[in-house]
Amino acid sequence: MTLEFFVISLLNGVSYGLLLFMLSSGLTLIFSMMGVLNFAHTSFYMLGAYFAYSISQVVGYWPALIVAPLVVGLLGAAFERYSLRRVHKFGHVPELLVTFGLSYLILELVQLVWGRSTVPYALPPQLQGPLFTLYGTQFPKSRSFVMLVALVMLASVWLVLTRTRVGLVIQAALKHPEMTEALGHNVPRVFMMVFGGGAALAGLAGVVGGNTYVTEPAMAASVGSIIFVVVVVGGMGSLAGAFLASLLIGLLQTFAVALDWSLAGALRSAGMAVGEQTFGWPLLRLTVSQVAPILPYLLLVLMLIFRPRGLLGTRED
Repeated sequence: MTLEFFVISLLNGVSYGLLLFMLSSGLTLIFSMMGVLNFAHTSFYMLGAYFAYSISQVVGYWPALIVAPLVVGLLGAAFERYSLRRVHKFGHVPELLVTFGLSYLILELVQLVWGRSTVPYALPPQLQGPLFTLYGTQFPKSRSFVMLVALVMLASVWLVLTRTRVGLVIQAALKHPEMTEALGHNVPRVFMMVFGGGAALAGLAGVVGGNTYVTEPAMAASVGSIIFVVVVVGGMGSLAGAFLASLLIGLLQTFAVALDWSLAGALRSAGMAVGEQTFGWPLLRLTVSQVAPILPYLLLVLMLIFRPRGLLGTRED
């Protein structure tokens, strides 16, 4: 492993991990506040990308960076107010089902409005090209921008939750909702704001991730399962845990995809004769890059076996 490979893979892994954190942070906030696992969360991510694409055609990318997450947040708040709140009293299963149905509804609406193929959601001129060249390899400005936005978002969420009156009310509503309501605060409205805020964070991830990667109807499904892996590995309801798990999974997948090592090659390097007649040969010849997609789920299984609460889990349920 060369130094060039290590540094570039490290940067790419951190960039991808921070995008995962932007997605998982909203889901983590919603779960920590309301105990709701929102199956439609990545659908809000997709809406953020498509809304930004349409808005940028009219007013440009930079206004879309602000407007698109706000629109997604309003839609999320409306969904919580007029749909999710009505089924909340019936338990977790109806909540899961209604968010699951919402994900399919959003997918069909996106295909009706924007079509089934990829849309040309391009980077603005300011984010095109490389930021710097390292060991002959260019690192794009777009991925650097994703990293910057994710870190600013992390700092902003932390400051809001720990240094503002709104954050204090949110934390009080989480731990003592009856007492908070007795003090005159509208707890259902707080829940609506949190759900809308979580959706807005997913929409922001879509705005910066849609043109960095690809904007298509399958983009929600492509990251949907990995986001739940991040939330479970980090610890249900833990924002810090989601941050650590996002970086861990981003680095794990990025390095794994770039490696062509196989167990057969390692055994041959150790002087052992292995070939097609060796027991388990189909498994021995698989490279790390070939099994890279299953590694996060293997990590999830191991975490559930040895540490069910995750890295920094806070919730008991």
